[in-house]
Amino acid sequence: MGKYPEVKDGEGGTCPLVAVAIDKDKGSQNALKWAIDNLVTKGQTLVLVHVNTKCNSGGQEDPAGFKQPTDPQMKELFLPFRCFCTRKDIHCKDVVLDDPDVAKAIVEFAAHAAIEKLVVGAPTKGGFVRRFKNTDIASSVSKSAPDFCTVYVISKGKVSSLRNAVRAAPTVSPLRVQIQNQPSLKPEPVVTQNRLSIKSDAAPEHLLLHDNSIKSPFTRGGRGTTRKSYADLPMPDSTDISFVSSGRPSVDRCPFPPRLSSGSEGFDSSFEMVRTPHRSMDSYSTSNEFSPFSQSSTGTSWSSQAIEDVEAEMKRLRLELKQTMDMYSTACKEALTAKQKAMELHRWKVEEEQKLEEARLAEEAALALVEREKAKAKAAIEAAEASQRIAELEAQKRIHAEMKVLKETEEKKRAQDALSHTDLRYRKYTIDEIEVATEYFAEARKIGEGGYGPVYKCYLDHTQVAIKVLRPDAAQGRSQFQQEVEILSCIRHPNMVLLLGACPEYGCLVYEYMANGSLDDRLFRRGGTPPLSWPDRFRIAAEIATGLLFLHQTKPEPLVHRDLKPGNILLDRNLVSKISDVGLARLVPPSVADNVTQYRMTSTAGTFCYIDPEYQQTGMLGVKSDIYSLGVMLLQILTSKPPMGLTHHIGHAIEKGKFAEILDPAVPDWPVEEAQRLAEIALRCAELRRKDRPDLATVVLPELNRLRMLAEEHMQYSSLRGSMHGSPMQSHQDVMSDPLFAQSGYSSRTQSSGSSIAGRRSNAT
Repeated sequence: MGKYPEVKDGEGGTCPLVAVAIDKDKGSQNALKWAIDNLVTKGQTLVLVHVNTKCNSGGQEDPAGFKQPTDPQMKELFLPFRCFCTRKDIHCKDVVLDDPDVAKAIVEFAAHAAIEKLVVGAPTKGGFVRRFKNTDIASSVSKSAPDFCTVYVISKGKVSSLRNAVRAAPTVSPLRVQIQNQPSLKPEPVVTQNRLSIKSDAAPEHLLLHDNSIKSPFTRGGRGTTRKSYADLPMPDSTDISFVSSGRPSVDRCPFPPRLSSGSEGFDSSFEMVRTPHRSMDSYSTSNEFSPFSQSSTGTSWSSQAIEDVEAEMKRLRLELKQTMDMYSTACKEALTAKQKAMELHRWKVEEEQKLEEARLAEEAALALVEREKAKAKAAIEAAEASQRIAELEAQKRIHAEMKVLKETEEKKRAQDALSHTDLRYRKYTIDEIEVATEYFAEARKIGEGGYGPVYKCYLDHTQVAIKVLRPDAAQGRSQFQQEVEILSCIRHPNMVLLLGACPEYGCLVYEYMANGSLDDRLFRRGGTPPLSWPDRFRIAAEIATGLLFLHQTKPEPLVHRDLKPGNILLDRNLVSKISDVGLARLVPPSVADNVTQYRMTSTAGTFCYIDPEYQQTGMLGVKSDIYSLGVMLLQILTSKPPMGLTHHIGHAIEKGKFAEILDPAVPDWPVEEAQRLAEIALRCAELRRKDRPDLATVVLPELNRLRMLAEEHMQYSSLRGSMHGSPMQSHQDVMSDPLFAQSGYSSRTQSSGSSIAGRRSNAT
């Protein structure tokens, strides 16, 4: 082979300047390969640019002002790129830039050197930009490069981004001048099977030109006395500086692999193993094939420089042989590993085949079992069908006998169904109907506020009603609420407020409207209402006890009111008393009901005093708990005083003989003895222990009914005498003097009570 043909860069200025930004990453390698395959031709010079960001590289500047790599570590970085270019017959121009900003340094270099085509590798994870985590060097260079420079961003061997130039590059370029002036002729190495030789045209030493770019592992020489061999370059250490990670580290680490074929393509194919047997130095010294000069007949010996170069080449070849052996060892290990994996795969296949066979046998056994079960099921079905036919025959015999019974009971059943639907059904109102009736719960419609929620007065179905809205925290689940409302709507008694309907979805209860409000309002004469007469009070006491006994006698278990007080006793337009909030404690959770009864209701003065003390201590609720509340309420009916300490005050007044003084002074004609009998019954009901409280049905209610009859007789005589004489006082005196009224034993008691009242009035005077 002869010399390389000399090719001027640019062919008279026509070839563009091409630069590739390189670093220790795979992207730079892909960028260089793409540039060589697409942008440059053989013999053209390619500029390799590296930016040193850590410190000053200390490189040597050439006459054009561009730094050349002189540091061993920097040379090691350029070495694989130069080797690849050499194998492709491409000249290299190494340039080192010192700047912490990579993109800025590359852009300024391209502008100064008039680079026409710039190739940049795309950043990879942990590669080219691992020191610049938040910076995309390729994008920055593509955006900031001069407008005469075309920028190619290469990713995985393909162009991922391209920015074309918009104008021609400057004609004056110091880098182009320097490249055109450098010599490009070098002797070409020849690789034989067992020995190395360098063929030349027997040119004299002074004709061998020096070039900074590496073209062949065996190229050496220079002008004058400064001859430089590639043996002087630092040899690669044990670290991997492979150009492309191809799985062959021993070959890729070869710093100067000989070029066996100029037509080889790619990185893997460009690296070839060179097998050179060990030869002694004497054999090399006796041969003139490695001499770079033609020897004369006088037998001139090698120069010392040539000997050093040969020794360097021998060292490199030995290192290459060692690397080849390492590669062979690695290949053997990989082959052994692959064989083991193949054996494991074969074993796994055998096991899988065994499992498949077992599964097939199990499936066949299961299918056989299914067939047997189907046969058994078929036999059972046939037996069942036979039994069913026998049963049908017997059933047909009974049908005729049952037809008569069905006809007789059909009407009765219909009546019972209608009755049950009537009993359990209640009027269900929608929330829209309630909102329209209450004017969307306007304050003007509000007539009261209880522990369970507010009460509104309105009209529903052309009927005046009172709607109680339970608080959200007091309402139970819809199904339980609806069940309790159905039970309460079936309870009918003259002395209990009637539940007309409800809206279960929103916890609204619709009651009949009571025109005269609560007993508590009437006793304390709120709103300027007149005081209740003693006959009305006696009658109201008996009515309350009658309604309470009805609740306690409900089946299958007694219904305890648990919140009996004057505020829950309502009066209609005829002053007939009715118990309200019946069973309301059943509509809310027990914990909420206890809180409402014992704590929330304490905002009203004295309400806490209606609760059974034994229930407060033990938590055991019973019918005797309502008896305690009834006793306190009866004392309030007599005195119109708050319940706080009322039992103590009345008991002390009776002991001191001053009971008449504690009666409600708004009633002038109290029958003191009868009132005292009522007070004594009330005190017994308000005993602290349940066992000391009297029975409602056998003790309390008979006495209250007697007092109600006495009150009704008094009202009849009062109305009769009042119609005859027209004077209330005269009618009262006539009633007292009537012999029929005297027979009831009321006359003498009234006289004594009248004297006590008179004495009380005189004392007050």
